[in-house]
Amino acid sequence: MRNPVDRFTQGLPHGARVAIDWIVTLVGAVAIVLALKAWVVNPYRIPSSSMEPTLHCAKPSDGCEAGSSDRVLANRFIYHFRKPHRGEVVVFETPPQAAAQCGAGGTFVKRLMGVPGDIISIRAGKLFINGKRIDEPYARPDPDEEFSHTVPPGRYFMLGDNRPNSCDSRVWGAVDRKSLIGPVFAIYWPPRRIDFGVGATIAACVLVWPLTRRRRRADDER
Repeated sequence: MRNPVDRFTQGLPHGARVAIDWIVTLVGAVAIVLALKAWVVNPYRIPSSSMEPTLHCAKPSDGCEAGSSDRVLANRFIYHFRKPHRGEVVVFETPPQAAAQCGAGGTFVKRLMGVPGDIISIRAGKLFINGKRIDEPYARPDPDEEFSHTVPPGRYFMLGDNRPNSCDSRVWGAVDRKSLIGPVFAIYWPPRRIDFGVGATIAACVLVWPLTRRRRRADDER
């Protein structure tokens, strides 16, 4: 069964038909990549030490432990189907206070530790949620820290794993639900840090499908 491109190019020389077919395939692949970036997954670079040692930033920046920054992928669509979960590492847009109080704003990556209505407490560096002590093997606490906050409705409390070096919801408050972009599900760079989840595998299959389809068609024409 002929596809629309074959019907459109019928009667053209073979070389022209092959060239048009490749152009359509590549344009389709680019469109898929752009659509994935806008609505499905998007890459982000870790610029600071606020999430050390979970996510690395590059030396010689203060507190960074690696030669190059981790690059991560965030799932941009999952929060349209479910609520954010405590403990997820999340990409989000910061509130305006972040730029004023931290010297930086825009897109941050932190760990979501409080959902609407939660009472967040830090006592001698130990985290409590609604009075229950939370085991955090990934975190670097400040043993002298004391803090308490009740998360307002429709907002989420974000914390960096590297507590002494993180400017987060303790400073500029909880984040509005609509500012959450999505949870991090994979590290794709540098090579020694690659850690892909199932979602990344699905995305990769979607990306390569147009090219594999083009190859199968070329084999059929031989």
